[in-house]
Amino acid sequence: MGNDIDVHLGKRLRRRRRLLGLTQQQLAGTVGVRFQQIQKYECGANRISAARLWQLSEALEVPVGYFYDGLSDQDRRDAANDGEGGGEMFARKETLDLIRAYYQLGERPRRRLLDLAKSLNGETDAA
Repeated sequence: MGNDIDVHLGKRLRRRRRLLGLTQQQLAGTVGVRFQQIQKYECGANRISAARLWQLSEALEVPVGYFYDGLSDQDRRDAANDGEGGGEMFARKETLDLIRAYYQLGERPRRRLLDLAKSLNGETDAA
């Protein structure tokens, strides 16, 4: 199970790094390692120590628990993400641009945009 956890943490690390628009080199410089180490973390080849996980969470502005989110559902998600599942969606430039723009908004406009998106989704479900 250790290897599955390492891969899961690496996927979460890559997703957050990309979401913030950071390169592996930039993240590596922030936490004091070489970019090759970030590559190894992201593919699950190297384990992330507790201290390094803390540094990464600080650099990526997320709680440590972020890296463990969804771990209990890992097998189901792996099967879904092998094809065109949710994991592929975050690899698209369009998705990342949208998320970046969303987080540049203030809190109130973000809430309004989210409400709008949910209402549009509800309309498509009803049709």
